[in-house]
Amino acid sequence: MTKLFKLTAIAEGISYLVLFFNMLVIKPSNTDLYKTLLFPIGMAHGLLFIGYVALAFVIYKSQHWSLKELAIVQLASLLPFATFYVEKKYVTNA
Repeated sequence: MTKLFKLTAIAEGISYLVLFFNMLVIKPSNTDLYKTLLFPIGMAHGLLFIGYVALAFVIYKSQHWSLKELAIVQLASLLPFATFYVEKKYVTNA
């Protein structure tokens, strides 16, 4: 389960950055491409976000996280690059 969480954390972080790239770079230059990409990128990111949050609760006990650490892991899903940090710092190979 830990390996699945690590993969989800990385994929969620990448999808977040791709979503920002679509909004900040592609939208100003090509509105039609932006609209075409928005739904699939947004859907993928949404599913990965839900998976990240759910898996964090699932492995909370096995990783022996305190409530503070769980809160940090959950808040990391809202910040760009933070899921990469969580994946390295808080998830051990148990």
